[in-house]
Amino acid sequence: MKKLKWAFALLLVGLLIFGYINYPKLNLISGYASKNLASNVFLAQRDAYFVNTVDHDMPLINLANAEVDTGKKSASASVFGLMERTAVYKEGLGAVLTNTEHQKHNFSIVPERNQKRDTLPFPYGNQGDKDTLMANVDYDALEFTLTRAMQDSVQKTRSLLVVYKDHIIGEKYSNRFTKDTKILGWSMTKSILGTLYGILEYENRISLKYRPFQALYNTDGPKSQITLDHLLRMQSGLAWDEDYFKISDVTKMLFLDSDMTMAQAKNEVIAPPTELWNYSSGTSNLLSGILRKQFSTHQEYLNFPYSKLIDRMGMYSMLIETDLEGNFVGSSYGWATTRDWAKFGLLYLHRGDWNGDRIFADSWVDYITKPTENSKGTYGAHFWLNAEGKYPDLPRDLYSANGFQGQRVFIIPSKDVVIVRTGLEEQSDEQFNTLISDILKTIE
Repeated sequence: MKKLKWAFALLLVGLLIFGYINYPKLNLISGYASKNLASNVFLAQRDAYFVNTVDHDMPLINLANAEVDTGKKSASASVFGLMERTAVYKEGLGAVLTNTEHQKHNFSIVPERNQKRDTLPFPYGNQGDKDTLMANVDYDALEFTLTRAMQDSVQKTRSLLVVYKDHIIGEKYSNRFTKDTKILGWSMTKSILGTLYGILEYENRISLKYRPFQALYNTDGPKSQITLDHLLRMQSGLAWDEDYFKISDVTKMLFLDSDMTMAQAKNEVIAPPTELWNYSSGTSNLLSGILRKQFSTHQEYLNFPYSKLIDRMGMYSMLIETDLEGNFVGSSYGWATTRDWAKFGLLYLHRGDWNGDRIFADSWVDYITKPTENSKGTYGAHFWLNAEGKYPDLPRDLYSANGFQGQRVFIIPSKDVVIVRTGLEEQSDEQFNTLISDILKTIE
């Protein structure tokens, strides 16, 4: 009996220690579950049960109990009844996690969209595909490659789209997903945000030599030397911990902060600019905040991505969610259909020219694909690169927008190809190397 009591006591102590260590994480778990559920249900129009049982079937997140309130357009989640978090949805802005400050958010100011009806086929319109077969494409082999990738239950691919010479030559979707399903790009949103700076530069409204800390925050110390170029290349020298499996800079920013643009700005300088390359979602949201300060009103800021890029190209499904202060969460929360993600890739394949409408300078592509110092040839300016052969069987000129869970827009200029892959499971470099190589082999 004494041994049993001791065993029970030790178990109780162990549970208390485990609870003490992990209790703060419950905030992040319930925050992720409620935010993700609200966005998927109200923005992407997906089934709540499917999101809870499939999308949230991952370590720790599967501990959350999340429910939707359709009347209030919100979703709430808790872990064993503890640390409940609620996310609310506003048309035009997306879903946002609430906290004690959420009543300050002005939900009445939303982007003004200009979504014209068109009669053009993809990619310059939304009225179907060009009816074209190309003699140098092995369609049977491509179909086999895409089908095999979709059937791999481990990789959990949700959509695959192959565009060659502006034509869709292959397109596949998993169960419950279609060409009209909006999919979260996660960090592919960073490439959208970076492009907005390319537009500002093309319009002579900003310089990449601009020093935001000196100009906006009256900083005279080491931060004053940081330029937009340093931020776009993730080499500012500011401290940042990008770890999604613990309480870190990035998880606190995404699930606790009302103003996500200030998380990186508050951190200390740990190295001179260019000396250290450090991937940072906080840097992208800092850039979103700097972008906002280029406009005299909040409305102008909210309109800018849509009027100058998104709606201008007919990517009408795309939406970038905001934080509680009305800032675009440029690090993580861009949504679009697979076809609209492909249009973004095609804009870069055409070096900023969209059917005769120049959106950014031709030279901007050279800038974002120039390898950043100390990144080992894998990073440019808010785009990922293959400059050093990370994918050994793929062209070195390949570059991509990358996101969590294996979201990708691959741009391959030498092959005149854009490939979009979305899914629920992160893929290794080896897996992507094989998939993209097999796809390219079907085009002679």
